[in-house]
Amino acid sequence: MFRAFSPISHCFQIRPTGTLRMILTVLIAFSRLAAGDPISEMHYSNPIIFSDYSDPDVIRVNDAFSLISSSFINTPGIPVLHSTDLVHWQIIGHAVDNLPDNGYDLPQPGKGIWAPSLRYHNGEYYIYYGDPDLGIFLIKSKNPAGRWEKPLLVISAKGWIDPCPLWDDDGQAYLIHAWAKSRVGFNSILTINKMSPDGTQILDEGIPVFDGHATQPTIEGPKLYKRNGFYYIFAPAGGVKNGWQTVLRSQNIYGQYEEKIVLEQGITAINGPHQGAWIETANGESWFVHFQDKDAYGRIVHLQPMEWQNDWPVIGVDLDGNGVGEPVLSFRRPQIAISNPDVNIQTSDDFTKNSLGLQWQWRANSKPEWFSLTNQPGFLRLYAVNPAPAFNNPGDLPNILTQKFPAEKFEAVTKIKFHSESATDQAGLVVIGSDYFALKIIRQNNEYLLLRVECLVAENGNPETIRDKVTLSQPELFLKVTITQNAVGVFSYSPNGKDFLPLGKQFQAAKGKWVGAQVGLFATTAGKNSGGYADFDYFRVTVNP
Repeated sequence: MFRAFSPISHCFQIRPTGTLRMILTVLIAFSRLAAGDPISEMHYSNPIIFSDYSDPDVIRVNDAFSLISSSFINTPGIPVLHSTDLVHWQIIGHAVDNLPDNGYDLPQPGKGIWAPSLRYHNGEYYIYYGDPDLGIFLIKSKNPAGRWEKPLLVISAKGWIDPCPLWDDDGQAYLIHAWAKSRVGFNSILTINKMSPDGTQILDEGIPVFDGHATQPTIEGPKLYKRNGFYYIFAPAGGVKNGWQTVLRSQNIYGQYEEKIVLEQGITAINGPHQGAWIETANGESWFVHFQDKDAYGRIVHLQPMEWQNDWPVIGVDLDGNGVGEPVLSFRRPQIAISNPDVNIQTSDDFTKNSLGLQWQWRANSKPEWFSLTNQPGFLRLYAVNPAPAFNNPGDLPNILTQKFPAEKFEAVTKIKFHSESATDQAGLVVIGSDYFALKIIRQNNEYLLLRVECLVAENGNPETIRDKVTLSQPELFLKVTITQNAVGVFSYSPNGKDFLPLGKQFQAAKGKWVGAQVGLFATTAGKNSGGYADFDYFRVTVNP
């Protein structure tokens, strides 16, 4: 029985159980929406985070939930999010300042930190992550919002990805991981290794515990748990875009494992549904957090109801009656006393603090000399520097400051004052993925121009194209990008911050390698470093309905 559904039972004058109870809850939510009524404050809507937090892992320590996600080459890496109710989240820090290899001083799309896992053990938070080119790393902290230790290389290995630890009842530590076909020539295999009790060393060659080629192709992202004498492996299969959630169970950690598909797209519009984590609240409710691939928006985060039947998890609602759950769009909230509906992922920044907002990331390992928040107090100063040995287009550069798309529809406005020292200096507002689109100011023949530029498949070294240009009376103005449904964007500008003029046609934002499109600010130069810079007064994000 799932205690929290009793209000629905009373409404229908019956006492449904299990999947039927979940279905009734979903039908009530849909009927309210169809009638034009807002969903009750007792319900939440998916996605809970309409932003690119791929491969989420979640744990609870006392009354606090912590979520981490992949960050690939963006730094600071491994964002750490906090929630008290599993619905409303806020960034509280990052586990990695820079990646522990200078090969990441320049953008390397799709490389870096893949699918980290988070666990709490002996009073400390443990993060394991795989770098498919370097191996498995461990990071620890006593406070998820505080400083994390520098990454420790647990094992140097090629193609090991998606690691997750388990400390068994006898203190023995294990690590499960998947394999990257792009690095070792195969995938769809899950392997378990013994670790030292402190989790810092791999002790054996590892044992393959599941081969998914026959029934669970591309199985990856394993999360290892133990419950009621069973070892469970939660792992997505079938691919990011159109796959499903599989659960494996065995009474021996090395198997043989039974398999069961527990969550699939079915008749819903939620494709995937991909990698995630089982989480249990203080009162014993089970929930499942996972991501959905939404192209240019990245991998957005959903929350699914979950219960246990015959020691198998039942996730979502079986809408089509085939015995496999499907994702919900709305559901009653977790029964948690502490909730903070005013908490949201950070977006806007007025640059009045002594550090950048936690929403900001660079496109590779960063250096403090790229910016200042003190040379012009109340402003972000980005220096026109070029850290790259070659410059085909700004996509080659690590010193572009970006954040994730925050919603399906939004607009971002900034006020910029540009100080040019060289004809190759440039600064402005950018939307960047595999393609980038930008509004940028340059100085040419003693006059300033505002250019709308684009570059398709920038990582291939293609040159950018100027699509539109306007002569400016002064190098100080307001820039805006508006993103509408399906990640279609348009740029505009204003001399006064009130009357915005569109510049050029709409553009289609594009996802990057394993990441969604990002929006951000830049000041760069195509030549050697100059004394040029740009001062940004603020970056203001408004989410549109």
